[in-house]
Amino acid sequence: MAVEIKEITDLKQVDVSKLVEESEAEGYRFLRRLVDQYEDGSNTFNKTGEVLYGVWDHHNHLVAIGGLNRDPYSTKEGIGRLRRFYISASARRQGIGTKLLQQLLKDAHGHFRELVVRTDSSAADAFYRANGFSGDLGLPDATHGIVLEQEHRKRAE
Repeated sequence: MAVEIKEITDLKQVDVSKLVEESEAEGYRFLRRLVDQYEDGSNTFNKTGEVLYGVWDHHNHLVAIGGLNRDPYSTKEGIGRLRRFYISASARRQGIGTKLLQQLLKDAHGHFRELVVRTDSSAADAFYRANGFSGDLGLPDATHGIVLEQEHRKRAE
């Protein structure tokens, strides 16, 4: 499937309603929280190192979304968190999630030492492990993490 990954600089200009409906039908509320928090200003992915991406198919339909925030649950510096990462069921198992994750990892370099994510899905667990994340971190707010190259630490010192 040919796709285009584009940064979303204003979520209010993007129709995410189909992804929100689909995710809620699967029992996930995190895309609804994405929209609500963007609208109330509590998370607009606008701090240093933060970014939000959408993935559009060749029909110009939004088929995936995912972002990167400074981890609001960590007191340590240099920890980023993957947020609101969702791939439409029709677009799964085609490499789209991996492409989106690779873009987010690329953007994280230079801003974060480590990325974490929280999931309770066995499919997401397998996805993150297949992409180099460790599981079972023993943290209350994160289930998977990956240490990025040590570039950030050297620059920060």
